[in-house]
Amino acid sequence: MEPYKHTVHYYETDKMGITHHSNYIRWMEEARVDFLRKIGWDYARMEEEGVISPVLGVECEIKKSTKFDEDVYIRTRILEMGPIKMKFEYVMEDTEGKLVARGVSKHCFIGPTGVPMRLNRSKPEFYEEMKKLCEEGKQD
Repeated sequence: MEPYKHTVHYYETDKMGITHHSNYIRWMEEARVDFLRKIGWDYARMEEEGVISPVLGVECEIKKSTKFDEDVYIRTRILEMGPIKMKFEYVMEDTEGKLVARGVSKHCFIGPTGVPMRLNRSKPEFYEEMKKLCEEGKQD
């Protein structure tokens, strides 16, 4: 799958001219939304199907600073997929393929009433598709 491309905006930089650390987390969300859209399970569809997937936790380790107008390519994959929780991995690289940052986000599944949902029972089609993508991602 084609990586998500983000161009660093001026407002994302700090007084030193480098990207403020908080923006990497935002980029991870942008890349996750893009990933889900590309596989046909964007957030609008998930919510129409009664699946809400809040963030439980997020981690990001910055390896190389970025600056205004630089392009960052973010490869997203499903690292773990279970009936109640999933974990995404994000690998961010510059235009030369050098590692900029690596992160993960952890999510759970809840229904419209806020009750935890076992995706394999409630939405088996979605669960199987995500599980398959997780397995394929492990082979990369």
